Amino acid sequence: MPRKNRRRDSPRRPTSGAQDPSLVEGPGGPVRVRRIPGAGAEKVYRCPGCDLEIQPGTPHVVAWADDGDGDDRRHWHTGCWNARDRRKPGRWR
Repeated sequence: MPRKNRRRDSPRRPTSGAQDPSLVEGPGGPVRVRRIPGAGAEKVYRCPGCDLEIQPGTPHVVAWADDGDGDDRRHWHTGCWNARDRRKPGRWR
């Protein structure tokens, strides 16, 4: 016999006023962040953190200004993105 779907006893968390996990504070203001899995990485990109190439199939992070239109997107190695506040100021914003 198939299971019946049951309602949750606890109410759902309200979504209004919740922080967006893809929005982080950057050096030039709020920055949108998206994690790209290795299967979704199909092109070669240049990381602004280390100035090395991100090869296809490498999981990485894409970041762009929250108030921008996405034309300023930058692809970062995950380690470079995580260490961005410990590095010397570079070309990025």
